[in-house]
Amino acid sequence: MYWALIVLHIVVCTFLVLVVLLQAGKGGGIGIAFGGGGSQTVFGSSGAGNFLTRLTAICATIFFLNSMGLAYLSSRSDSTRLQQLATQKAAAKKTDDVAKNKVIADVEKAREALQKQAATEGSAGATGAAAGASGAAAPGTGTTPSPATAPAATTETPPAAPAKPAAPDKK
Repeated sequence: MYWALIVLHIVVCTFLVLVVLLQAGKGGGIGIAFGGGGSQTVFGSSGAGNFLTRLTAICATIFFLNSMGLAYLSSRSDSTRLQQLATQKAAAKKTDDVAKNKVIADVEKAREALQKQAATEGSAGATGAAAGASGAAAPGTGTTPSPATAPAATTETPPAAPAKPAAPDKK
């Protein structure tokens, strides 16, 4: 239906252009170029203006109604397409929101777990420091020394490379 109206629209447009160009207006128009001149002998002496005027009005009415029909059909199809896109975007947004909320919940759980672990390590570190200043765990406790009480490793810096003598100037 839509394509039939488009084909009709193209035919009516072409025919309307030709009918308008064939009319001899006040300045003669293109009708003079086809030999119409002043006598209008193709359509009779007085009937050409009346016939072409009616034909132009009929073509213009068909063109107008066809344009309105095409605009209506186009807006309906676009409206349906836009509604489908809106539904798809809403579903995608809902999925994104669910995924975002899940990530937020996972981050909160991980944060709570880290806080509990920090609290547990803090109390274990205090008992480990009380066990001995050297960082060694009390025998039989099964704990390992914490990094804060372990002796720091020393690193030696390599000796500096000797400076190169300056190149003699060549003149």
